[in-house]
Amino acid sequence: MHNRTLRKNILMNLLMCIIVVIAIFPFLWMLFTSLKEKGATMTIPPTILPPKISWEGYKQVLDTNFLSYFFNSFYIAAVTTVGALILGVMAGIGFSRYQFKGSKGFKIGILVTQLFPLILLVPPYYLLMSKIGLLDSHVSLMITYCALTLPFCVWMLTTYFSTVPIDMEESAMIDGCSKLGAYIRITIPMAAPGIAATAIFAFVLAWNEFVFANTFIDTPGLRTLPIGLRTFMGQYSTQWNVLMAASVMTTLPVVLMFIFLQKYFIRGMTSGSVKG
Repeated sequence: MHNRTLRKNILMNLLMCIIVVIAIFPFLWMLFTSLKEKGATMTIPPTILPPKISWEGYKQVLDTNFLSYFFNSFYIAAVTTVGALILGVMAGIGFSRYQFKGSKGFKIGILVTQLFPLILLVPPYYLLMSKIGLLDSHVSLMITYCALTLPFCVWMLTTYFSTVPIDMEESAMIDGCSKLGAYIRITIPMAAPGIAATAIFAFVLAWNEFVFANTFIDTPGLRTLPIGLRTFMGQYSTQWNVLMAASVMTTLPVVLMFIFLQKYFIRGMTSGSVKG
């Protein structure tokens, strides 16, 4: 019995290692390619590790408008995340704490909006932004991204807020808190893992989105990173070390954001909320 359990554990660990290697291999390939010299990216047979570490690709990226694209994407993604969280928290608390006629159907209707293919939403959003004069501006992308992320944010936060005991809020109100104060001091902190996960979802969607940014933005100085990355691809040839360097720098903020917020995922939903 002991040997059988040992073999099972070894197989599970081996399987997990294989999955991890498959998952991170494209990122390692991207990183190592970005550190190669121009002539070392197209060798036959291909090599994973760079024969000589070179920062040529990163220097060429920084000589372009990359930092402008970076700032534009970060600014848009940050505003989108904050807006989606504010609206999502309010809606999530409302749906989890108050029942009204048609609330269930309304929530299902919100979820159904996620089923539409993204490309079908481009023409109506384009016409809307054109009518209100917001085309070729960052505001048009912020509004659009908030609308795209909000249904998921509402559903996810509603689920998390529903797990927070109402008794905790009532106890806070007995101690002198207002209802809003109880939400701010009790409900929202206890739902921190859900809020963190929702923030990452909203940020990553706004950070990586290409279709709407490519459709709405014409001015080169207003381009976002996904559009800017396309400029590193030539019509007849591509400097792969430069493109991979730009891709690494594009991926880095999302990785850092996850590292910073990962503690909220491993912390229990109500861990330490009840003492004595």
